[in-house]
Amino acid sequence: MSRWARKYVIGLTGNVATGKSVVRKMLEHLGAYGIDADALSHRAMAKSAPGYALVVETFGAWILDAEEEIDRNRLAKVVFSDPEALTKLESIVHPLVEHAIDLLIRRSTQSVIVIEAIKLLESNLASGCDTVWVVNAPESLQISRLMHKRNFSEAGALQRVQVQESQAGKLQAAKIVIHNDGNFDNAWEQVQAAWVELPKPAEPLLPPPPPSRPGEITVRRGRPQDADEIARFITRVTHGRRRMMRQDVMAAFGEKAYLMIQRDNKLAGVTGWQVENLITRIDELYFEAGLPLDQTIPALMQTLEEASMELQSEASLLFLPPVLAQHVSTWRAVGYKPATIQGLGVRAWQEAAIESMPRGASLWFKRLREDRILKPL
Repeated sequence: MSRWARKYVIGLTGNVATGKSVVRKMLEHLGAYGIDADALSHRAMAKSAPGYALVVETFGAWILDAEEEIDRNRLAKVVFSDPEALTKLESIVHPLVEHAIDLLIRRSTQSVIVIEAIKLLESNLASGCDTVWVVNAPESLQISRLMHKRNFSEAGALQRVQVQESQAGKLQAAKIVIHNDGNFDNAWEQVQAAWVELPKPAEPLLPPPPPSRPGEITVRRGRPQDADEIARFITRVTHGRRRMMRQDVMAAFGEKAYLMIQRDNKLAGVTGWQVENLITRIDELYFEAGLPLDQTIPALMQTLEEASMELQSEASLLFLPPVLAQHVSTWRAVGYKPATIQGLGVRAWQEAAIESMPRGASLWFKRLREDRILKPL
C-alpha cells in the first residue's frame, strides 16, 4: 500500500540498460509523474548537495576532480568492486534520495507516480509502492546499450551487467513485466495495456476547448499516435536535411515529448523537449516559414513552462540554432537569457547542458523555481 494518500505509486526497476527510463517516459506520456531515483542519487553527491561532505570523508579526497566535484567514475571503480564500499555509499545516499522522493510526490498534482530505481527492491522505496514493474531485456542488448550510449568497452559493459544481482529476483517480485527488445511499438503496447488496468481516479469531464479564431496560434501536446504527422512536418520544413520516419519519432518518444503548434487547424511548428532530473531541456524547434514568432514563441513557452512546472522543473535550458537565436528581444521577452555552461553554476544544470546541447546551438537559460531538491545543508 502506498504511503502517500491519494497517490498510486508504481515502483519501476530492472537491471542496468534494460530500458527503465524508456518505460518511465511512456508512463509520463500517459499522465504519470516520473521520478528518476538514480539521477537523484547523483545529485545528492554534488558539491552543493547534502551528501557531498560525508561521501568525501568516507572515501577520501582522491575521488574529487579538478573542480572538487566527486568524480563518479573514480567512485564507481571502488564501489562496484567492493560490496562493503557500495553498502557504505548507499547508507549515505539512499536516505537523502528517499527524502527528496517524498517531497516530490507530496508536491505532485498527478495521481499516478512512477519511481524508477535500479535498487528499488533493495531499499525502503518498494514498501511504499502499490505495485512493482520490472523491465526485462536480453543481456546482449544490455551490453550493446552500455557500449553505444555510455561509451563502455565490451569488457566494461559485460562487467557492469554481471556485477549486478540476478534479474531473476526482480522478475519474481514483479506484478508487471515489460519485455523490452528494443522495439518501441512493442513496449508501448505493453505499457498501454498495463496502464488501462491501473486503479486510477476517473478523469473529470472537461468542456471542449473553444474553436480557435482565424490565424490564432494554439499549442497542444503531441502523442505517439501523432508520430507520422510529426515526422512528415520535420522532413518538410528542413527540406529533407533531417529526414524523419515514423519509427524515428516513435524512438524519440522514449526520451522526450513533443509540442505541436497549430495555426488555422494546421500543423505549423514542432518542439522537442524533456524534463529530466528536474531540468527542462528544449533541443528541437521547427517552425513553418512565415509563422509570426512574436506570437508563436510566447504561446509555445507558456505551454511548455506550465508543463515543466507541473513536472516540478527547477530550470529551463533552451538550445537555439543561429537562425532562431537572432530573435533576441523575443526570447528575452519570455524570460530567457544567453548563458554559458560554466555560468550555470549548479553541477546538475551544467551536466544537462553538456549532455543535450546540439552542435552549433547557443544556450539560453531561465530559472523556473527558486527552491531546489537536495539543496545544500
